[in-house]
Amino acid sequence: VVLYASQTGNALNLAKDLYEDASEKGFSVEVSDIAAFDFAEFVERPPPLPVMVLISSTWTDGVPPPKAQAAFDRLFRNTWTPTSLARMRYAVFGLGNSVYGANFCKAARDLDARLLALGAQRVVDRGENDDDNYRAELFAKWKDMLWMAHGARVMGNSVQFIENPSDGDTDDSGSAEEWVSEDEEDQDDTFAGLDTALPVAGDSSCGNGAGALQDLEDLGAIVAANGKGTKKNLKRGQVGVASKPKKMLNPSLEASLTKQGYKLVGSHSGVKLCRWTKSMLRGRGGCYKHTFYGIASYQCMEATPSLACANKCVFCWRHHKNPVGTSWRWETDDAQMLIDGFMTKHRQMIKEMRGLPGVMPERLHEANTIRHCALSLVGEPIIYPQINQFIELLHNEGISSFLVSNAQFPAQMESLVACTQLYVSIDASNAEDLKRVDRPLFKDYWERFLECVDILRSKGQRTVFRLTLVKSWNMSELEGYAELIRRGKPDFVEIKGVTFTGGNKPELGMSNVPWHAEVVAFSKEVTALVADEYEIASEHAHSCAVMIGNKTKFKKGDDWHTWIDFAKFLELFHAGKAFSAEDYMVKTPEWAVFGRGMLGDGGFDPAETHHRKGDSRSVSASSTPASTHPGTPARQD
Repeated sequence: VVLYASQTGNALNLAKDLYEDASEKGFSVEVSDIAAFDFAEFVERPPPLPVMVLISSTWTDGVPPPKAQAAFDRLFRNTWTPTSLARMRYAVFGLGNSVYGANFCKAARDLDARLLALGAQRVVDRGENDDDNYRAELFAKWKDMLWMAHGARVMGNSVQFIENPSDGDTDDSGSAEEWVSEDEEDQDDTFAGLDTALPVAGDSSCGNGAGALQDLEDLGAIVAANGKGTKKNLKRGQVGVASKPKKMLNPSLEASLTKQGYKLVGSHSGVKLCRWTKSMLRGRGGCYKHTFYGIASYQCMEATPSLACANKCVFCWRHHKNPVGTSWRWETDDAQMLIDGFMTKHRQMIKEMRGLPGVMPERLHEANTIRHCALSLVGEPIIYPQINQFIELLHNEGISSFLVSNAQFPAQMESLVACTQLYVSIDASNAEDLKRVDRPLFKDYWERFLECVDILRSKGQRTVFRLTLVKSWNMSELEGYAELIRRGKPDFVEIKGVTFTGGNKPELGMSNVPWHAEVVAFSKEVTALVADEYEIASEHAHSCAVMIGNKTKFKKGDDWHTWIDFAKFLELFHAGKAFSAEDYMVKTPEWAVFGRGMLGDGGFDPAETHHRKGDSRSVSASSTPASTHPGTPARQD
């Protein structure tokens, strides 16, 4: 029986791997989510019981995955006795991340200890793997221990089932499959071959007896002795110290991110074509940055120089497939190489849009000239060691920079060069909610968060608080948000409803996604608390987004000046002199000002054409190219 406790699918994938391997070896296998498994019913099955293999990941604070929590709670009830599971034999493999320190693989460790306490017998030592230093060979070795406990033998560099050596001469009746599972013709849904043959801890082939396999290192030593080369021993639960920095991307992660549509560049970076880039190429409207700040969405490149992050936010739209870490310890790719790679792959994706229905030829041509870069794709770009050089290179290419940080790296924020616009994610108004929503790796996450808020106040370029609203998670404590605004004094506050990203087992559902009207109502309540300096300036209903602006700086009379003179910014940046956000602002068009556009348009550019799914109307060919909108610089290609 193979049970898995999984949230993002990693433990499930290992369970599938074990199922395939065991099936190939002649075992019949029952695979189940631990959440749906009844341990009490299992131990009441008639003998012999199959061996149970449990694969568990660990969630924030060392707890089981949320989907498996109820199953763990049932197993840890005091209704069990020290002999309740005496008939059961098991093996545990854990998944975790060493950056969580003492909580590394804690769910699997607790599960292992609990099963022992209830009288179950461990057949092989617990295996563990570290997301932060993932080594696929560790699970492979652990499986080999499982097979060796059943009688498989080391043959060269591999572990194989061979004919029973006590049988003397061999014949066809001694094939591995028949020897492993004598009941193959009428297998049921259990590990038929493992039900009686696996020894318990303490037997000669596994456990504490002489010659026993004590750990994964023992198996590595055996294989090395029978094959070529040697393996460096690595204690369970510890991260080996590499002689040189490792690559951030491993084959499994590359495959996962590529499947999600990323174009990977180098060993730690990626670029992806935004849906709003595609939309504006077809004249169907731009993103909220177009409405709020005047960017040309079809000339914007979405990228990140660091796929790693120090948070595992509950609303992460990348389903936590990217690596995590509290410091940079990977190979570092050259900034110029990343810029070249991003631009090349972005243009390749633009080229692939050619010929699609509705794509406007003039915009497709202009899209090859990249004018903006949103460094908000995934991960934490600010921890990339060459981030300042990277931003300078963007500006040298005539590309504006919109950088988003999760407010966990104050030192890097302090030393950051001027961006066109610098964002800090404000996902909660107090320490308790921030921990629940962002699930930060740092223990001093709140102190780091507040320090970043303070640093943002001292920055000369345009600054933004970005609030992602998640119903039932972070939409209370409005005074707390107001106090953060007073403290950081951002130029703008973007308030946006969370986007439902789906997935096999999403932690959030549609009930957690606020309507635009709810986002507007929330924004009005927050604004009322800071009305001496702030006022709602714009909205983008399609994105469920509202923008609050500092009226003492960006409102002149009745006119808002939230749009950006990008050419002026680049001129000021290269001049090398101090400058302020007001030095490169331009007037916001009336249609983009909150309450002044066409009724019901919610910040939609009237030069674009509304399009809804199922709408057969053709896209207007007369839509004005965004390069003619105020604040977008003319540039020679």
